[in-house]
Parts: sequence; C-alpha cells; structure tokens
Amino acid sequence: MNQKNEKNAGSFGFIRLDRRGCKKLVVYVLLLLIVFIIGFPLIYTFAISTQSLEEVIRRPTVKISNQLFNNYREAWVRINMGRLLMNSTIVAFASTVGKIVMAILSAFAIVFFDFRFKAVAFWTIFITLMLPVPVRIISTYQVISDLGWLNSYVGLIVPLMASATGTFFFRQFYQTIPGEMVEAAQIDGAGPLKFLWSILLPNSWPNIAALFVVLFIFGWNQYLWPLMITHTKEMHVVVVGIRSLIPGGGELLPEWNIVMAAAMFALVLPVLVIITMQKWFVELVIETEK
Repeated sequence: MNQKNEKNAGSFGFIRLDRRGCKKLVVYVLLLLIVFIIGFPLIYTFAISTQSLEEVIRRPTVKISNQLFNNYREAWVRINMGRLLMNSTIVAFASTVGKIVMAILSAFAIVFFDFRFKAVAFWTIFITLMLPVPVRIISTYQVISDLGWLNSYVGLIVPLMASATGTFFFRQFYQTIPGEMVEAAQIDGAGPLKFLWSILLPNSWPNIAALFVVLFIFGWNQYLWPLMITHTKEMHVVVVGIRSLIPGGGELLPEWNIVMAAAMFALVLPVLVIITMQKWFVELVIETEK
C-alpha cells in the first residue's frame, strides 16, 4: 500500500514538474514575442539608416549596408541635429525637474497639512488629467502669447511643468507614511521643511527615479506644442526636426534612410536615461529595504 502511494506521489510530482515546465515555456515564449514586437522596429530602423536611397526604394530589408557614416553625417548636418538635441534636452530635463518639484510640494501640502477645501484642491488638480491636450492647448497658447514667451525656452518649458500625474503619484506614496514617523519628527523638533528634507525625500528617491524616466520621455517626445510656439529652426526640438525631413504634398519622395538616421540620433539620450535611472532605481530600492 505504501509503495503504491509512493508511486502515485511520484507520478503526481512529475505531473507537477511538467506543468511548471509548461508554464515557464509559455512565459519565455511570451517574453520573446514581446521583445520581438518591441525590438524589431528598432532593428529595422537601424538597418534602413545604413542603406542607400536606391536600396530602400528597391526593396528595404533588415540588412546592414555600407552607407551608415554618410547617412548619419547627412542627417546631422541637414537639420542641425546638435542644436535640436540640445533644445530637446533642455526642454525635457527642465520640465521634468519642474514637474517633480511641484508634485512633491503639492502632494506634501495635501497629505500633511490641514486646510479648508483640501479635497477640492486635490480634485481640481486631478480633474486636469481628464482633459485632453487639444482642449486646453489653444488657451495655453493665448496665455503664452500674451506673456511674450513665444519662440523661447520659457514658453516651451513652463506649460509642460503643469501636470497632475506627479501630484497624484506622490500623494499616494505619502499616504503610506506611518503617523508614528510624523509624531517622532515633531517630538524631535523637526518642522515641516525639515521633515520633508530629512525624512520624506530620502524615502522618495526610488519614486522620483521612476517618475523621472516617464516624465523625461514625455517631454522628449513633445511635438504639437513645440510646433505651435516655435517659429525658427534654432528653437525646434528633435521631433519637429525629424518631421521636417519628410516633404509634404506627396510630390517628393522622402529619403527614408536619412529620416531613420535622424531617428536613431533621437533614440540615444532617452535610452541612456532609461538605463541609468533603472540601475539607480534598483540600487535605491535595495538601500531603502535595508
């Protein structure tokens, strides 16, 4: 009887292992599929950026050709890529830092201070998430125009700093801070700013790193707003510059190899930011758990 039970247990064990193996296989297949879906456009873009226009027109393939240096040099010179990258970096970095600072301060006030109409203030900020950009872009343009900020870094950056995403993000995090920590800070004589600087910010660095990546990519990919308020090529951002490489009207054939080369230039900084902040985010999480 015992031998029979052991045999059954062993057989069930093998079934369990087989099921685990099948689950792992399904997970790996899905991961490979996701990597292929995300990675193939990048590989294809890089391949096209190394080919001549004749190769692209004839039959574009995922093949590395010998025109890489010529295409990248032409893309850099034709649209003044260095200036575009500098403008996009300034706009994305400044708007991201501004959003995070405003989000931390507003969330800190909403969670740790008692004042009249606090809920109304939060929901007023939160409702702006439900307004699509085209609904408020005309009024924003009118305000920026009246202030004389058209075709300037201030006009590009300040409207992008107004965002409810960060406020909501940090509000949810600050609500997890135990009340005992606040009481201990008050007993030690820490004021609100001391509590924010010495206790909240050190615990917020992983959240700041994660939010920085999201907001930086959002600022880097801005197209409609810079297109509306910038009138000179010196103030264009990289996305607008890449769009200028594609002729309108359908009369001229786009030089897709040059366009893809410019797109590869635009990918470099966001990828570096993601890699750097991901490594920093993991280190901060480990240190926080310790």
